[in-house]
Amino acid sequence: MVSKAIVVQNQVGLHARPATFFIQKSNEFKASIWVEKDERRVNAKSLLGVLSLGITKGTEITIIADGLDEKDAIDALENLVESNFSE
Repeated sequence: MVSKAIVVQNQVGLHARPATFFIQKSNEFKASIWVEKDERRVNAKSLLGVLSLGITKGTEITIIADGLDEKDAIDALENLVESNFSE
């Protein structure tokens, strides 16, 4: 199991379109992936789960992955968030 704390910097946070990109990227991996904010953890492959966290600009989240490709999953999701979802 690996985890990484990241601060979301894009203007709208993890809502609608950016959240969809995040879920699509998460689904590319076999590992179980979660997003954690303020002690609340949701499945990173669930749009409703991710949206329910209410992640806004400047929010620190922790991405947690467990499985064969966990490191690749963390790296890919970190790159996606740090690219501001290509906005």
